[in-house]
Amino acid sequence: MSEHGGLALFHPLVQKWFRERLGTPTDVQEAAWPAIAAGEHVLATAPTGSGKTLTAFLWAIDQLVTGAWPVGHTSVLYVSPLRALNNDIRRNLTAPLSELRAEFEAVGEPFPNIRAMTRSGDTPQSERRRMLSRPPEILITTPESLNILHSSLGGQSILTGIRTVILDEIHAVIGTKRGTHLITAVDRLVPACGEFQRIALSATVRPLEKVAEFIGGYRREGRSGAEPHYAPRAVSILRSGAAKVYDVSVRFPEEATRIEQGDSVWDPLVEEFREIIDRHQSTLLFANSRRLCEKLTLLINSGYDRPVAYAHHGSLSRKLREEIEGKLKDGVLKAIVATNSLELGIDIGALDAVILVQSPPSVSSAIQRLGRAGHQGWRGQPWCPLPDIPTRFDRGRRAVGGDSTAGHRGD
Repeated sequence: MSEHGGLALFHPLVQKWFRERLGTPTDVQEAAWPAIAAGEHVLATAPTGSGKTLTAFLWAIDQLVTGAWPVGHTSVLYVSPLRALNNDIRRNLTAPLSELRAEFEAVGEPFPNIRAMTRSGDTPQSERRRMLSRPPEILITTPESLNILHSSLGGQSILTGIRTVILDEIHAVIGTKRGTHLITAVDRLVPACGEFQRIALSATVRPLEKVAEFIGGYRREGRSGAEPHYAPRAVSILRSGAAKVYDVSVRFPEEATRIEQGDSVWDPLVEEFREIIDRHQSTLLFANSRRLCEKLTLLINSGYDRPVAYAHHGSLSRKLREEIEGKLKDGVLKAIVATNSLELGIDIGALDAVILVQSPPSVSSAIQRLGRAGHQGWRGQPWCPLPDIPTRFDRGRRAVGGDSTAGHRGD
């Protein structure tokens, strides 16, 4: 394909906005847009920060802008496993839509009113009622809330004109009950609105062929009234060739190995955390429990005149989580200590360092947390796991093939 071949499929003003705002499309964008424009079902996998979500949304926005899809009802359904990620997606759609509107209005071109709304457990009742009376063009939800929408006549009325379904962070639910909940809810859309395009996104999922089968599901074929025949939907698998390079070090403070019985192992570890935080503009620390998350935040801040780190987990209100995310993104805050609430692709700006305080619960979780380093500007960013006990340190050191202070560069 010629240079910017995928981008050439869009309205000229959308192309202009993309080049001026974002520059050259990534390889996954160039590969995915022709397939999406052709109506194919797509599974796109690429490193965190490579523009997967915009890849899925931009063609749908272009269709709404050009009038190929009507406004006034829901055409785009975005489903992710995390409520906080949904709120982040809505915020990040607002700026491109506003900028595109300015581009069109500057040359006297009409621009439709494209609205993105979130439907989840955090959504106020007033907003839910407004959504029923005036459905948004883009609906952002979770697997559980999608099933709730299916259970009411009002919810079903929103879902009758779906053109494309975007399944983000698919690796987080596949192989689980939530994954079954999700894909059955997606298949329940077919009788209501006919066949629609399915676009799934992930940075870490394997094996891709099995995931593609899961996403595509089966389509009923044959004449009405005849014996039903089901055939699998074809799904195009698109892999990014981009290599994300990490600086990895596995460290355990030597002082922590010499602590006396009854002393806390966290004191030397927290000193190490403070040194990393002081060296960088933005740092994200991952812990495996909310209790430890709060404890580490308190210990880290005790060494400063004012708080430099905030805790972030699912027990906090939506408003407080969004405020914390915004403070780190704006440079007001230097660090966040989080559970898996920030494991997925919530936009908190470019991160200089990621610290894994404990061993992650799974390999995919480790890769996802690792991938947050350098998000939105992702070349050569450090990833610093600090295991919480020496035995985990030894396993981690062997995994990267070095000593306690050695770094490792890998893809």
